[in-house]
Amino acid sequence: MTGKTVAFLGLGVMGFPMAGHLAKAGHKVTVYNRTAAKSGDWVKKHGGASAATPAKAAAGSDIVFMCVGNDDDLRAVALGADGALAGMKKGAILVDHTTASAEAARELEAAAKKTGFGFLDAPVSGGQAGAENGQLTIMVGGEAATYATAEPVMKVYAKACTHMGPAGAGQLTKMVNQICIAGLVQGLSEAVNFAMKAGLDTDKVLATISKGAAQSWQMENRWKTMTQGKFEFGFAVDWMRKDLAICLAEAKRNKARLPGTALIDQFYAQVQARGGNRWDTSSLLHLLMKD
Repeated sequence: MTGKTVAFLGLGVMGFPMAGHLAKAGHKVTVYNRTAAKSGDWVKKHGGASAATPAKAAAGSDIVFMCVGNDDDLRAVALGADGALAGMKKGAILVDHTTASAEAARELEAAAKKTGFGFLDAPVSGGQAGAENGQLTIMVGGEAATYATAEPVMKVYAKACTHMGPAGAGQLTKMVNQICIAGLVQGLSEAVNFAMKAGLDTDKVLATISKGAAQSWQMENRWKTMTQGKFEFGFAVDWMRKDLAICLAEAKRNKARLPGTALIDQFYAQVQARGGNRWDTSSLLHLLMKD
């Protein structure tokens, strides 16, 4: 694959390593981050260049990637006089890796089309470890031709990259993902607590059942830390509640019933009330272990 000129906007725990994979793959990368020191750290580690605004980072790029916090952050970085769309060249593609609403994705696609750019909503799953190891799952919405152009570049940090449908389909698929995870983590938390209360060797129990029908990524990657009462290893509760709020708002629009998801969202609110905002999502166990 011939190296592209790309920009990466947002160097958080996901964006920093994702942009690094682009540089390692031979792409010419310019980065932007609201905290400029983070951009400097990235350039020291990976080379490339940094820019003072999204528009300046995007100038001359074939593809501009974004990975920021929420809908408001997304609009701030993409739109306006200093936003990415203001600096992009005609025919370039804007790829958004933020977990955001389908409404925001459609809004950005409309803005991109109006000014002659392609747009893909491409939220990711796999967490910080997936980003660092180049093993993310990417679910993508947008036009098929635009996806075909961007897919080979995205694959440098993905184990799976799939076109799901028109703009917004990527974000809707990510909502399905988060709904599944919420239920899995609650079930796993209840199982771990039950095993402990039953006086079983919990590690042995989970090592055994993780080889059968109860197996899940959450079980394989979290049961050891959960049984130790450690919750500093994964996706933060604050971010999960942000994502579940998006799911619940979309369900209100499309009339889908999410009673379990709504309940688990309130359990996460209780974790936050205990000071667990930055604990990982497996901290649902804390509510069961400590009244």
